[in-house]
Amino acid sequence: MELGLYTFGERTLDPDLGRPPTAEERLRRLLEEAELAEGVGLGVYAVGEHHREEYVVSAPAVVLAAIAARTKRIRLSSAVVVLSSDDPIRVFQQFATLDLLSGGRAELWVGRGSFVESFPLFGYNLEDYEALFEEKLALLLKLREEEKVFWPGGRFTKPIPGLGVYPRPKQNPLPLWVAAGGSPESAVRAGRLGLPLVLGIIAGSPKRFLPFVELYRKTAREHGHTPRLALAAHGFLAEDDEEAFRLALPAFLQVMNKIGRERGWRPLTPEYFAWSRTLEGADFIGDPERVAEKVLYWHELFRPERLLLQLSVGTLPHARVLRAIELLGTEVLPRVERALRPPAGG
Repeated sequence: MELGLYTFGERTLDPDLGRPPTAEERLRRLLEEAELAEGVGLGVYAVGEHHREEYVVSAPAVVLAAIAARTKRIRLSSAVVVLSSDDPIRVFQQFATLDLLSGGRAELWVGRGSFVESFPLFGYNLEDYEALFEEKLALLLKLREEEKVFWPGGRFTKPIPGLGVYPRPKQNPLPLWVAAGGSPESAVRAGRLGLPLVLGIIAGSPKRFLPFVELYRKTAREHGHTPRLALAAHGFLAEDDEEAFRLALPAFLQVMNKIGRERGWRPLTPEYFAWSRTLEGADFIGDPERVAEKVLYWHELFRPERLLLQLSVGTLPHARVLRAIELLGTEVLPRVERALRPPAGG
């Protein structure tokens, strides 16, 4: 199982600075985090799209291209591109270009978006939330498959009368994953289309997602496809288990409770946060031993190909984030690899 990182480039209050980092400061930190992730052996670095003041990444392909210039091996993914409010042709061209610049390391993860700011920003109606994604995903799949594209058009896309879409990526086809938060419709869609699935588990018990994963795998096999699963979750590491909890708590509370007020969630409390880092909860917070134990538990539950952690849910001191990345790569990853290595002669 591959371990990696994802980020949205958050820029909330930095306890060291006494203010949020500027957009320039946060992007500089993000590049350092990605470089270190490769240096400690992590396999994937993913950058998500948001259009809010507290996040600095609204153009994932641009940020990933900057990372590509500073790295050599790590896979570069979007987490996610909000395809519903974007142009599939431009999205394909951007990630094909990224793939060429990175020597074939680009991956395109698409989703409907957990935040909705991009819809009014780009002139789309939220009532078309599902229909937009369905039509644009169909066009994106067509762009991957055919150099000369014949597309009849639809409610949201114009006809394409056999025109070429360039450049073509180094990887053929360009890897395309669908990201979802747990709706059965998303599981069925990804399985029916034979697309790999990224499942975000950010609250509650992970066991409640087992029926969703089984539905995805069952649907994929029924349509003649091999299912591929990645998981995404929140986390933070420190050498000392209790210190990891103490450092992460205020940042997590600030971010999750702001989102919770917008969406009508119950407030996140320190008590709930402490429970969430147990095996029964969704967060990977603790020392390397605790985090490795939980990674292996999720592997037993879900059998994913990948697990990606967001180590900066809210702004934490940059040196601490870098140390958390280092611990994930140098302490957790070797533990996981040893535990999952087939027995000698087996």
